[in-house]
Amino acid sequence: MFEVATPVGVARVTLRRATTVPARAWFVASHGAGGGIEARDLAALAAALPARGVHVALVEQPWRVAGRRLAPAPKTLDAGWLPVLAEIAGRNPQGLPVFGSGRSAGARVACRTAGETEVAGVVALAFPLHPPGRPERSRLAELLGAGVPTLVVQGERDTFGGPDEFPADGPTVLRVPFADHGFAVPKRAEITQEAALALITAGVGDWLVAASTRE
Repeated sequence: MFEVATPVGVARVTLRRATTVPARAWFVASHGAGGGIEARDLAALAAALPARGVHVALVEQPWRVAGRRLAPAPKTLDAGWLPVLAEIAGRNPQGLPVFGSGRSAGARVACRTAGETEVAGVVALAFPLHPPGRPERSRLAELLGAGVPTLVVQGERDTFGGPDEFPADGPTVLRVPFADHGFAVPKRAEITQEAALALITAGVGDWLVAASTRE
């Protein structure tokens, strides 16, 4: 774990290094507006990706480190993210491809800053395509504006936008059956919670490996 000074406070990074040699990539991910890096999808990815040669850096935004309950404005979130990516670049002497990621609001940050941070790609976990019940307030332009290869991981029951709401000619979409915005699945679903998380970790891992190879 290490801290990074940013213009909006101190960010905290929990690092899990790849357990295979040589490593192939970095996966840098932040949390959403309503939770931290303990989110089930982030925790599962941090546990699974190192075995596939990926360094995982889970980023706690400064507002969260400071103990505040409410996330700040988007520009403040971006300001808390950019120095972390610069720090990761400094810890990457091999020049491995770095992929930006986040869940929900964190996914929006990764997309908005993809060009400035020069990431090799973005993994958008539970991208909030629109507010619940307000499809006319689409954030699709923000997602497409990343300008890099993008994987969207979306639950079928996500009220912020389901998998079928993303354009067929847009980013790659990994559908998670029965899952909601937090990737929780009902106990009576045809898929278990463990299976849903395994689908996410396998799908993200496969995509990262393929994208790293293209690099």
